[in-house]
Amino acid sequence: MAIQQAKVFVEDLQRGMFVSRLDRPWTRTPFALQGFYIRDMEEIRQLQKYCRYVYVDVIKTVGDVGVKLRKLTRAASEQAAAAPVGRSSRRVPVVIDCKPVQIRHATYAAPAPARGEAAKARHLHERIIRGMHEVMVQVRSDRPLPTAAVGQVVTSMVDSILRSPDAFSWLARVREKDEHTYSHSIRAAIWAVVFGRHIGLQRTQLMQLGMATLLKDVGKLYLTDELLKASKREPREELEYRRFVDYSVKVLSSDSNIDQQVLTIVQCHKEQHDGSGYPRGLRGGQIPVLARLCGIVTFYDEATNPRGAEFPLSPSKAVAELYGLRDSAFQGQLVVEFIQSIGLYPTGTQVELSTGEVAVVLEQTYQKRLKPKVMLVTDADKKLLAKPRVFDMAADDARKQKLVDKGKKSLHDAGFITIAKDLDPGRYPGIDVAAVRDQYLFQRRIPAFLARFIPQSQP
Repeated sequence: MAIQQAKVFVEDLQRGMFVSRLDRPWTRTPFALQGFYIRDMEEIRQLQKYCRYVYVDVIKTVGDVGVKLRKLTRAASEQAAAAPVGRSSRRVPVVIDCKPVQIRHATYAAPAPARGEAAKARHLHERIIRGMHEVMVQVRSDRPLPTAAVGQVVTSMVDSILRSPDAFSWLARVREKDEHTYSHSIRAAIWAVVFGRHIGLQRTQLMQLGMATLLKDVGKLYLTDELLKASKREPREELEYRRFVDYSVKVLSSDSNIDQQVLTIVQCHKEQHDGSGYPRGLRGGQIPVLARLCGIVTFYDEATNPRGAEFPLSPSKAVAELYGLRDSAFQGQLVVEFIQSIGLYPTGTQVELSTGEVAVVLEQTYQKRLKPKVMLVTDADKKLLAKPRVFDMAADDARKQKLVDKGKKSLHDAGFITIAKDLDPGRYPGIDVAAVRDQYLFQRRIPAFLARFIPQSQP
């Protein structure tokens, strides 16, 4: 079988090559995860800045360089086949039967600006909180669940996210002071629908996925607080904890209005790709696709918002944990797609720019995920700005690229600005991300920190 990838040192990179892997975790670089074609020298310079070598997809590489790579790798493959079989090569890899999920990235229209959808999203979000509070009250009192009302608000949430994913993503990113109502299940449901929109799920599937993710943990109400909050559990305690899945299914199945697909997602969302999950130890293709999605967003939200932590984790750390579990706990293809759906720097992420300034990501640029719209909140010396301002990185890039194309500036002199890294929330206590969100989305005048946030468009 022909080799699909070739290791290429960065000094040998050429236009037309398709870079599929790097020599280091991609979260330590500004590059997209799923790979990209090298189109110009600037991309090669960026790769040379961060990597010693990369892996190039031989099949996807185009032009003369693609022809040469395919010849070279074909020859290497033939030599490997003719070589004596060593002891280490006799190991038979474990094959997990799991077909790729069909992805339809262009199913929905381009997202609308978050500002236009923000008020509706906040209103819906408040309705979801009230609905979840009512669900918990009803479960504790063994009364019928208000699933019809919850279903209506989930439908509205799906439609809102279809219009503008960033508006609801803001509500999932920022942790409010009242964590009892701003629950993990609500955040996970938002990520689930954003994820489903990205891969082109049908609207009905999005509603099933959102409903299941929102209600998947109702069975935890039957567990003791000590069991829920324990950082480590003895084997017997872990078995008891895992029963929450069965409890959730039992509670939901008592309602004749609950969609069977919702029950299936809830029952299977803790199963894992390699069969190490629970309650039935399903693996690979045995796990329903929507349950796989639910499992990924559940892990991501638990990683970004660990129980008992004062601050959530930075997205890059959570993504690194998730990426490390690809093709073991989770299907690798879906891990990649999820990370692409939320972006390397989701809304609300605190980032340090190549200029040294600190900013908060306001909104994604869906054509250029590494160049979002941000609000600059400190100068290069990390001092809070008196008047923080909105900075559109993609628009700034386009303006500078025009100068380069016209020969008025070189690539070096143009001063392209990049995101150097994301920051742990709480790194700079003076930055109030919730205040940034409210000022940007809702344009309200509020005192103290918010009073200084007067967005100014970048010329």
